[in-house]
Amino acid sequence: MNLSKIFKNAFLIVIFGLIVTACATKKSVKTTESSTTKAAETQKADPIEKLDALMQGDVYIGSDTVGELASGVPDRVFFATNETILTTASRETLRKQAAWLRQNSDVTVVVEGHADERGTREYNLALGERRANAAKDYLMTYGVSSDRIKVLSYGKERPVDSGSNPLSWSKNRRSVTVKAN
Repeated sequence: MNLSKIFKNAFLIVIFGLIVTACATKKSVKTTESSTTKAAETQKADPIEKLDALMQGDVYIGSDTVGELASGVPDRVFFATNETILTTASRETLRKQAAWLRQNSDVTVVVEGHADERGTREYNLALGERRANAAKDYLMTYGVSSDRIKVLSYGKERPVDSGSNPLSWSKNRRSVTVKAN
């Protein structure tokens, strides 16, 4: 009985030792790095750095898909996943839109709501409408008449980026203000 207990304890110690050494093993290989190796490492890091530069959390902050309602006035705002809350950047964009619309009182606009590809068609249409209404409500708080703003939801039907990754999804979660006349 003592012999089986000794073997059992020895077996557990060996297994524990193997696990610890497997976790702690770090392979170090001495090589001379050439410029091509450094370039390859830089290219591997670039997508993550690019993603960080274009997104804050899961909200798109880049400008490559942003058009202009007018000169110096961006036409779209972006949202977090399943959200209709306006970010600080979104509110700033909508303030610029409101100022421009107050100066151009003959212009009417359509605020289009969009969602990313995830979720059902019905859910995304409703989400797109809530996003467009959030933008409309904000424009109205800055003096734009509700008669001049129509709301339309496309849900996930009109993606600006057809990719299926976090960056593409963040570009597609948006509200776009378009001149109607």
